[in-house]
Amino acid sequence: MEENQICITSVKNTALEAFGIEQSEGNAPANEEVISLAKEKFGGEKADRVVIYNPDAVAWWIFEKYKDMFAPALEKSGVVMKMRSVMPSVTPVCFGSMYSGVMPEVHGIMKYEKPVLKVETLFDVMIKEGKKAAIVSTTGDSISKIFLERDMDYFIYPSVRLVNRKALRLIKEDKYDLIVIYNGNYDASMHATGPEGRLAIKSLGKNIKFYRKMVDAVEKYMKNRNVLYGFCPDHGCHAIDSGRGSHGLDMEEDMNVVHLYEAIRS
Repeated sequence: MEENQICITSVKNTALEAFGIEQSEGNAPANEEVISLAKEKFGGEKADRVVIYNPDAVAWWIFEKYKDMFAPALEKSGVVMKMRSVMPSVTPVCFGSMYSGVMPEVHGIMKYEKPVLKVETLFDVMIKEGKKAAIVSTTGDSISKIFLERDMDYFIYPSVRLVNRKALRLIKEDKYDLIVIYNGNYDASMHATGPEGRLAIKSLGKNIKFYRKMVDAVEKYMKNRNVLYGFCPDHGCHAIDSGRGSHGLDMEEDMNVVHLYEAIRS
């Protein structure tokens, strides 16, 4: 891994710093490049809204190899970063770290299991600060399970299509300070057909297309708001035998992910 590479654990305090909320002690510090972008775009003001899109398993190497596919997303991204995941690089462990701001040995999810996290998360701080948070995810997936039992809104649906439809509706309604959206379709396709299989690349294209729709909706409906948004995968992936894909190892393909960020005054 690159010596000074920023970890996905920075997402929690980056969001808090953007909102003007004191960073959580003992957590990974905010991503200074993203905070500098927000300060510049907001004219020194704080974020009113943060919208985070979590497509599963989008590796840095996939981004580099298929960069032309990412053009609609890159057009709306002021920061493009190679980020480091955590070990083991599996979904509940990684999202546990992303939204708690701490490493797996601290938050407690050390393997592929989905218990409700008991440590402080970004969602807990938002609630404490009197802000409204929502998760939009697919049934049974990690984000729909490990952050439960909190005084916030959960919109859990059986398909990515319904998740994304609801997410766009929430953006249009503009009632939530924080919206987190999860799509696991690329990960599922990658496991079945390999990271570069036809179905996997088709799913990746759908993720990018939705992200652009999400951004367009933010620009259209979150009027007179300072909004920070991001494209934030959890871990990467690699090819294995029999034309399938996997992840979970301490290797560049699994540990390096692409994160995109932008801050706008709508």
